[in-house]
Amino acid sequence: MLDRASKPLVSLVDKYLPDAYLFVIILTLIAFAAAMIFEGHGPMAVIEMWGNSFWNLLTFSMQMLLVLVTGFMMASTPLVRGLLNRIAGLASTPGQAIVLVTFVALIASWINWGFGLVVGALFAKALARQIRVHYPLLIASAYSGFIVWHGGLAGSIPLTIATEGHFTADRIGIIDTGETIVAFFNLAIVVALFIIVPLVNRLMLPSENDSVYADPKVLDDEPDTEVVINRPADHLENSRTLAWLIGFSGLAFIFQYFINGGGLNLNIVNFMFLFIAVILHQTPKRLLTSLNEGVKGGAGIVIQFPFYAGIMGVMTASGLAASISSGFVSIASAESLPFWSFLSAGLVNIFVPSGGGQWAVQAPVMLPAAMELGADIPRVAMAVAWGDAWTNLLQPFWALPVLAIAGLKAKDIMGYCLMLLIITGAVISIGLTWL
Repeated sequence: MLDRASKPLVSLVDKYLPDAYLFVIILTLIAFAAAMIFEGHGPMAVIEMWGNSFWNLLTFSMQMLLVLVTGFMMASTPLVRGLLNRIAGLASTPGQAIVLVTFVALIASWINWGFGLVVGALFAKALARQIRVHYPLLIASAYSGFIVWHGGLAGSIPLTIATEGHFTADRIGIIDTGETIVAFFNLAIVVALFIIVPLVNRLMLPSENDSVYADPKVLDDEPDTEVVINRPADHLENSRTLAWLIGFSGLAFIFQYFINGGGLNLNIVNFMFLFIAVILHQTPKRLLTSLNEGVKGGAGIVIQFPFYAGIMGVMTASGLAASISSGFVSIASAESLPFWSFLSAGLVNIFVPSGGGQWAVQAPVMLPAAMELGADIPRVAMAVAWGDAWTNLLQPFWALPVLAIAGLKAKDIMGYCLMLLIITGAVISIGLTWL
């Protein structure tokens, strides 16, 4: 059974995986050393690459912090909390809880990656409030759904190459999503993962004696709603009228946005979560109380994302990312290029955990190789996309919001994710190579 097979991996990660902040520091030093040793740059040149890029993810960092905060605020409303609890009631055993949270996370992530991160984590906590289930695996299962995002409706690489005027349009033209997202090979991979990932998660469930359960304090998302009115300003802070005026204005914008053909992206997901929370909390004071609770878990995002921006700068400016891609391409044939593209993207993603940023680095290497070898260009592009999504199971960058919501550390879930990395890597490789 996989519960026994996963134990050594869980133990290994628990002992040797440092805190996520130390992980990014170690990655930074590895990138420094590699840029100097393999690309021939001097120490100060590498440090300049790092420092010049350090703040390049400020907008994205704020977006991710808001994913955490707005998701928490919405989930802490009585209505949403009750709804999540009712859906969680569909599961009556620990095994059913693991399967259900995995399905919900897979579906939500296939629709939109930001939506999937928040929904999976919040639903996992709702399940943990009702069922005694091994909490680290429950949260790992919620995060595991994230693996399908780049093969889904919001995949940044397939959407980029389907957009007029994209930066590689002069080489490959416009590639419709019919050749990428809804192509047979991609849909086959997605369907296979929808079957295999829940099954693997369920099979990793440890016995009751080996299970670790959630701290009740971590599961309490309901803020103190006591209302005290001692001064005129208190009437404003507890005004439903003000909350509803601004809240329904936000919903009106969302309605018009979708009527005009807008699609899901990180900003609109955060916008929806925020203004739904504004309305459902009913008063500004209740919203702000929830905000104060939710923002406590955002420290990891605030401190770590700038370091990842610096690493991405070193990998790009030094030529390391391109060299890694070229190394894999050099041993590829037309038939095997998608497989090697997948592996190279997985390796690059550990240092450049950004789908769009990774495509900007790897496309100039992968596309000329695909054209020279006569490889299937849409398949190669999707191989890079799947490689980016695949090693997110190992890279704690995207797990930070989930971990903050869950009240866990990376070492608590990454052992289970490592088992999934091995199995899903084989599934995706087969789909890219032979379907």
